[in-house]
Amino acid sequence: MTIKTLVAALILTTAPALAFAEGCNYSKQKQAMSCAAGTTYDSVSNSCLPVST
Repeated sequence: MTIKTLVAALILTTAPALAFAEGCNYSKQKQAMSCAAGTTYDSVSNSCLPVST
């Protein structure tokens, strides 16, 4: 085998693993809290509370 063939084979075998590692950040993502109309999010109780006007 030539050097070019070996380098190409190495790149083709490692590319999927590197692409998977780049997109693997599930623990860093956070879901935004959304409340119904007329309520607001309270960070102390971690729940939606009615807005008193």
